[in-house]
Amino acid sequence: MATLMVRGIQVNVEIWHEKEKETIVLLHGFTGSTKTWHRVIEHLPSSIKIVTIDLLGHGKTESPKDPSRYTMIEQVKDLEEIFHQLDLHDFTLLGYSMGGRVALSYAARFPKRIKRLILESASPGLRTEEEQAARRQSDESLADEIEEKGIHWFVEKWENIPLFASQKTLPAEVRQAVREERLSQSETGLANSLRGMGTGAQASLWRKLIRLSMPVFLITGELDQKFVHIAEQMVDQLPNAQHLIVPNAGHSIHVENPEQFATIIKGVL
Repeated sequence: MATLMVRGIQVNVEIWHEKEKETIVLLHGFTGSTKTWHRVIEHLPSSIKIVTIDLLGHGKTESPKDPSRYTMIEQVKDLEEIFHQLDLHDFTLLGYSMGGRVALSYAARFPKRIKRLILESASPGLRTEEEQAARRQSDESLADEIEEKGIHWFVEKWENIPLFASQKTLPAEVRQAVREERLSQSETGLANSLRGMGTGAQASLWRKLIRLSMPVFLITGELDQKFVHIAEQMVDQLPNAQHLIVPNAGHSIHVENPEQFATIIKGVL
C-alpha cells in the first residue's frame, strides 16, 4: 500500500508483485475501493504486477469539497500522473462500471499507454445531450440526498436497486463485505463523484471508439441485459474488440464469481 501525492490530492494505491514487468491496473466502480479486487487477486498469478487505485472520493483517497475537481478530465489527469510516478508505460487497464468509464476515457486520451483494455459492465456514456441532461439532473438530486440523509440511508437504497439484484443470492459474508465497503465511503466523496463524473456529466465517447486500435475486451454478466446490449453496440464500433458474456452473473462479475473473473483475465493476458 502506498500514498501518492497527485496534483494536490493524496491518492491510495496498492501494488502486488512489484518487480514483475507484465502489469495490470484495476479501477473500481462507484462506492468501491481497492478492496473490491482482493478476492480476484487471490486467483491471479504472482508473475503479474497488479496495481489497484482508490479513485477520487473513494476508499482512502481524499474527497475534496469542490465538485469541479471530480470531472472525468481531472480524473484522467490524475491517472496519468499516477502512472508517471509509478513508471508505467505499457500495461493492461481494467475498469469496472464507473471505473470502466474512467478507463475508457483514459484510453481515448492516452491510447499509446495501453497494451490492452478490459471493460467490465461499462459504457462510453450517453449518446445524446437530452439523455445527458436528464441523467445529470437525476445524479444531482441523488448527490443532494446523500449529503442530506447520510451514507447509511444511501447504502440501503443503493444495494436494493435492480442493477444489483443478482447479488441477493451471494453468501452472507460476501454481501456483508460489499456493504461494509460501501459504508466506508464518505458522503462528500460519493456526492461529488456523481456530480463530477457521473454518467450524465461525462462527455460521450461513442464517436471515439473507432479510434481505439488496442485490443478491447468487454465483459458482461448474462443477467445484466442492459450492459450486454451496450457491449454489443460497442463491439460494432471498436476496431479490435471481443465481447465475453459470463453465464449466471449480473453487473458485478468480479464480486459474484471472482475465480471465473480471474480466469478470464488470465486468458486475456
